[in-house]
Formats: sequence, structure tokens, C-alpha cells
Amino acid sequence: MSTVGVIVNAAAGSHDGVAVGRRVHELLKAAGHTVEDFSAPTLAQATDRARAAATAGLSGLVVVGGDGAVHLGANVVAGTHLPLGIVPAGTGNDIARALRVPHDVDRAVADIVAALATRPRTLDAVRVGRPDATAYEWFLGVLSCGFDAQVNATANAYRWPSGHLKYVRGVLSELPRFHPYGYRVKMDDAVWESAGSLVAIANMAWIGGGLKIAPDADPEDGLLDVVVAGPFSRRGVVGIFPKLYSGSHVGHSNITLFRTRSVTVEPFADFGPHPPVAFADGERIGPLPLRLEVVPGALRVLH
Repeated sequence: MSTVGVIVNAAAGSHDGVAVGRRVHELLKAAGHTVEDFSAPTLAQATDRARAAATAGLSGLVVVGGDGAVHLGANVVAGTHLPLGIVPAGTGNDIARALRVPHDVDRAVADIVAALATRPRTLDAVRVGRPDATAYEWFLGVLSCGFDAQVNATANAYRWPSGHLKYVRGVLSELPRFHPYGYRVKMDDAVWESAGSLVAIANMAWIGGGLKIAPDADPEDGLLDVVVAGPFSRRGVVGIFPKLYSGSHVGHSNITLFRTRSVTVEPFADFGPHPPVAFADGERIGPLPLRLEVVPGALRVLH
């Protein structure tokens, strides 16, 4: 049988990542696989360990945690032949939701074991970096650099509540300070320049623990869904926020959807202050400007 690497985020979800990880080990071993544990005190250290071993005969890498664990795992395997397995154990689990990964540990591992014996599924992944640099990192879900990104940064610091309620608390905290930002968004066939409240560049539909920010985003179509919102008032933000759960916000006259293979997002001082630092898969990416490019079939997944 094969050797499978495992990274466990011990602090995931309700701090039960260790118990979930232990069960993942048991199930993989029971299926006849050798398991190598690359877990470390931090996810970044675990990723470095896994990256160093990725060419040493592994058949797959399994991450146990939330979107942050998946993000770091993707940055080990994207652009390689090593497939990624996901066992959801975080608070948001938006990537797992998009891929319809079972939340039940036994079912999720059963799917991984079955895929190891057959052929992994291929997905698009997105490269993001500064336009003037060659360095980049990968993400799988959604990059945000508007009010939603500021909420993400705030929500990440909360120990409670969990799931989408953490995001709701972040919205309530940031709303009194909200003001539109200035953007220039350059795509393959269009340019959007405006004061804006939100810019989200999506490979998958969900963000923030269940907000359907880009309802039709498909990680197998070779395209990015770019959702931009013009300048909303604070009252307008409160009014549009509930619609994010169903995806019905995209019908609003102040929201526009584009599709493109690449996009550069820049601050544009003529229209407003500098936008917030960008986040992708719930993880900090960095300040604008940023260039993004979708890479079809860059990731193999065991789901």
C-alpha cells in the first residue's frame, strides 16, 4: 500500500483537531496505508516539513483542519502530481463545502481512500503575487480585498463564536468604521475603476463560513469570477449582507460580475482611500496591488 502524509491543525474548530487527526490516522492505517505525520506547532512549520518530504514517495497529503489548513496544504501540492485530501475540522470549511467533502470524519477518509485507489480529481488553482515580482502563492477559494477582507482580519482574532457567527460579529465590529475604497480592477477584457465596497475574486463560491459570494464560481471551468460592489452606505451594507447567504446579492444594481482568466487589482486614490490588505482562503495575502491568474488543473484532490 501507499504512504500518506498527514497534517493536523490541532487548534482547528473547537480545539478538537487532535482527536479528529487521531481518527484519521486510525482509518488510513486500517485501510492499509503507511502514515507519516507532518504536524508541527504551527501550520507554516508543518507545511515546510511536508514540502521537504513531498518528493519522497508520498501518494497523497491529507490536511485535517479548516480553510487555513487547506490553503497551506495547497501550497505544498499545487503544480505537482501529489494529490490533496481534506478532512474538515475548522470553523468555516468553505473549501470543503464547495467540494462537497463530508463533514463526518469516517466518510471523508473513506472518500480519500477510494480516490487513492482510483484517479484523483483535478481542479483549478489560483496564483497570486505582486505584479512586479516573480514570487507567488496559491489559493483555492476566494481572494477578498474590500470590506469583507477587513471583516476577515477582525474575525480571525476572535476566539468565539464559531463558524459564520464569527464573521457576523466581525461585520458588526467593523461597520461603524466602514467607508468605500478606491479601486482599479484590470481584467482580460474589461477594466473597472470606481469607489467600491467589495472586490472578491473567486475560484469557488463560498467565503466567511457560508457566504455565497460568487454563486456560479466553478473550480473546473478555467475562469475566475470577479464580484465588485460600488460604494454602499453603512445602511446599504446592512441591507445587502443577509443576501450573501443565498447569493441573491448578485442581482443588486450596484454589484457587477465579471469572468476572466487573470486580473490585477490596484488601489486608485482618485476614488477613495487604499483598500484593506487582501485575504484568500481566510489567510492574509498582503496589500494591493496584486496580480492573479487561474491555472487550470493545477491541483489534484482526493474528493
